[in-house]
Amino acid sequence: MTRLYLNPLPVRIWHWINATGFVALIVTGVQIRYVGLIGLMSFETAVDLHNWIGFVVIGNYFIWLLFYLSTDKVKAYHPDLNPRKYFRETFRQILYYGAGIFKGAPNPHHPNPYNKFNPLQRMMYQIVMLLIVPLQFVTGLLLWDVKRFAGAVELLGGVRVVDTVHVLIFIFFAFFIFVHVYLGTLGHTATAHFKAMFTGYEDMEEEPGS
Repeated sequence: MTRLYLNPLPVRIWHWINATGFVALIVTGVQIRYVGLIGLMSFETAVDLHNWIGFVVIGNYFIWLLFYLSTDKVKAYHPDLNPRKYFRETFRQILYYGAGIFKGAPNPHHPNPYNKFNPLQRMMYQIVMLLIVPLQFVTGLLLWDVKRFAGAVELLGGVRVVDTVHVLIFIFFAFFIFVHVYLGTLGHTATAHFKAMFTGYEDMEEEPGS
């Protein structure tokens, strides 16, 4: 085993604030959406918490964005500039998740501080962090004050359209969290990846021949 410092302190703080915030937004969002069916808190409390937590998560997102844009750690999200190599590695990763992992095969991806994510993760995180998350923020802000943003709401098709998009993304994130937690158990031990998000260090299996 070798120890690698994969997750700097700012990333770890951002990650846990983001994770806690998204879980809280899902819980309060369910309360708001299904009034009378779920009674964890009053409707007014759920709305207030949802709004305030939403602003915290938005602020936290821009802290993450500023950190990665101002450091060389942003390389972790870059796809390989060699398309043939990128698709070859992506195919190997698909085979690993689809079959190899159940046979005890080694993970074809060997992370380092500038290449933390395998090709599938890099593609997914770019879609999530640069498209889906900002879209959820925009629809959330529009629904937060429909009167103030009436022009933008109407331009996008009305409240029903904006609300539908917001709820569909909410459902996506609810499933995403479950998948994310499951993938987090696929380290050399079931808790290795989780420990790394607290300590910053992760024990990695050495590559064959190293």
